[in-house]
Amino acid sequence: MTPVAFVSRQERFESIPSTNDVIREWLGEGTAEVCLAVAAEQTAGRGRSGRSWIAPRGAALLMSLGFRPKYLAAEAAWRLAAVVSLAMADAAEDTCGLRAGTLRLKWPNDLVVDHGGIVRKIAGVLGETEGAGTSDPRAVVGIGVNCDWARADFPAGLAATMTSLGEVSGGRPVDTDELLAAFLDRLEPRVLALREGHFDVAGWHDRQITTGRMVRLEGSGGAADEVLAVGVDGATGALIVADAAGEEREVVAGEVVHVRLAGAASGSGVTP
Repeated sequence: MTPVAFVSRQERFESIPSTNDVIREWLGEGTAEVCLAVAAEQTAGRGRSGRSWIAPRGAALLMSLGFRPKYLAAEAAWRLAAVVSLAMADAAEDTCGLRAGTLRLKWPNDLVVDHGGIVRKIAGVLGETEGAGTSDPRAVVGIGVNCDWARADFPAGLAATMTSLGEVSGGRPVDTDELLAAFLDRLEPRVLALREGHFDVAGWHDRQITTGRMVRLEGSGGAADEVLAVGVDGATGALIVADAAGEEREVVAGEVVHVRLAGAASGSGVTP
């Protein structure tokens, strides 16, 4: 990989269990932010709530980034995953020749595309933190992006709910090195802004695909609730929902296992 001044340490791996675990180890050793691990294949990757992270070798851009967010309050650490998603959306659209706004966010962090009302997942993001509220906070953000993955090769159980940049761009080959470089170029100013106390609330709001749609919230115990998503809170990162009576409440990411768009296929893919 080409060295990037913004990145304190970066390594590329052919096959490792998990890039998140590599970054966690580096941060534990004292590595400064921002550190980056990229893998052609993960053998034990994971998504939210312990779900597996699926992607065949060479079909996806798989990486994790490490941060030491002393500049963020503990309750604002979610913004790191948000800026990673926003930077990747911008980079992927530019690299793949997609119209601005093609890639959307399905709260909290998934990158998705709307195909005629069917929402399909292109990328998943997993944020993990340690030491929040202490003098040594550490955060790991992993992202997996479906790149050159043909629809005919999608896993049978996920084919209806996922897609790839190659598919969305009409078969245009995706240069993962170019995509990575474009992503880092767009991530740097967003992280620098966070350090200065600024977050792109408007951009985060504009990318949301859940706003104005009925969503199904599924908890860890199996209970489900269908509500209207009316927006997101740029201060807390919460999803704002309204029940049948119109009463609004905030839902934070830790409260639910899945957010599914009611009446449409919700996205899955590299992090089902």
